[in-house]
Amino acid sequence: MENKGKLQIWLAQTRANFLLLAVFLVAIGLTFAAKYGDGGLNIWHAILVMIGTISAHISVNLFNEYSDYKTRIDFNTDQTPFSGGSKMLVTGKTKPRSVLIASIATLALSAGIGIYFSLVAHWSIAVISVVGALTIVYYTPLLAKVMMGEFFAGLALGTLVVLGTFIAMSGSPGLALSALLPLEVILISIPPGILTSLLLLLNEFPDAEADKAGGRYHLVIKFGKKKAAWIYAAGIAATFGLILILPLVGISSPWIYLALLPLPLAIKASMTAIRQGNNMAKLMPAMGMNVMVVLGTDLLIAVGVFIQLF
Repeated sequence: MENKGKLQIWLAQTRANFLLLAVFLVAIGLTFAAKYGDGGLNIWHAILVMIGTISAHISVNLFNEYSDYKTRIDFNTDQTPFSGGSKMLVTGKTKPRSVLIASIATLALSAGIGIYFSLVAHWSIAVISVVGALTIVYYTPLLAKVMMGEFFAGLALGTLVVLGTFIAMSGSPGLALSALLPLEVILISIPPGILTSLLLLLNEFPDAEADKAGGRYHLVIKFGKKKAAWIYAAGIAATFGLILILPLVGISSPWIYLALLPLPLAIKASMTAIRQGNNMAKLMPAMGMNVMVVLGTDLLIAVGVFIQLF
């Protein structure tokens, strides 16, 4: 029972309920690799990519929790299912040293897998890995303080996961950069990146005051909740607008339109954020809808590509 309790504590500490994001992003890259690849996927490589991506996601969550404990941000936030931290450090259920060690260990595991694929697949994986590692390490102490946190979160835990997975599964060491990525893969990787940024953006609303007191400076602090809600709505429009356009110009199959299914929920979340951005109790349903939109859209992109294999 004691071990089960420790496991539950660490699942909460790593924010395990959000790790499906990494799984679905990798799934998009895998399905594209199967679509454009010459042969079947290497299952062991697919498992390695999944482990490396999930490990990187855990690492950034742990670094973030450690930093927010040290800066006392998490002492001043109200915990919600989507924001406010896990409170494991604040309540003394885990120790700062243990969390820091775990964050470094998961980052090292992810980096090791990145190095492997940079050797066996393509050197560009090393560039993607470095960008990801720097984002993980510097997200809280730097990026979240200079209004770049949302952008790099979307880049590193969105677009680059899709592209990196595709390259790891379909690349070869001597392949020219111009032949590495099909246009469809590049363009379809953009909506998941925007969605990851929007996931972070809306989750910043409840913590804005505590974040500001702790030295952060993100979009919600810069523009206020009303304007930030309109930025969120614009991001939703850009995401689904791009998905809508790609089949019309012959770049993607109409099966990608499956990813439009969460659009009504996204519109509702946007309208709620615009109208209730200053009322945290009424905003909470929109935050839940936002999570479903992000995960649902990413999953349905993968499903839309997967169907094309048959």
